[in-house]
Amino acid sequence: MTIVGGTIPLQSDDSHKIYNACLVFDPNGIQIARYDKIHLFGFTNGEESYQESNTIQAGNDIVSFDSAIGKVGLGICYDLRFPELFRNMGACSLLVLPAAFTYTTGQAHWEILLRARAIENQCYVLASAQGGPHDSGRRTWGHSMLIDPWGKVLNCLEDGEGVVFADLDMDAMQKIRNNLPALKHRRFPCSS
Repeated sequence: MTIVGGTIPLQSDDSHKIYNACLVFDPNGIQIARYDKIHLFGFTNGEESYQESNTIQAGNDIVSFDSAIGKVGLGICYDLRFPELFRNMGACSLLVLPAAFTYTTGQAHWEILLRARAIENQCYVLASAQGGPHDSGRRTWGHSMLIDPWGKVLNCLEDGEGVVFADLDMDAMQKIRNNLPALKHRRFPCSS
């Protein structure tokens, strides 16, 4: 199996910052992709304040890899808010987004944004998400989910450890793309 390893802090060129990296390994255990988070979260509402740019170095490269189900695109957490990132990957069968959305922003936007990325890219979206209180006092939203190309939530784990899974029907995905060829109707082509 191919393993998308969530995220891990890796050394950056700046000795005071790390990359928030997502590593992918093939069935032989060989690393086949690395994505460094491009968009860094910043949020302040008086009670909460987060500035990832204080400790994280932004990545620069859009990353996808080929798999048995087709092209898989990678993003991390806050990247979800930037649809142009995923459009610039070209046609993917699956987008994978490990995340730790705050409770505040997750409750308001998490599912809506995930479903939008699935619908507009006509692909499956798998988002694994931390959920619950952290030792620091921070609280994350959770709600790991798998969404189909029509925007239907196929499976959701609201909180805690566990697994979300469903069959990915590539024929059904292709039927959606054939019936509503939005990816072919784009007037502004993607870069890949």
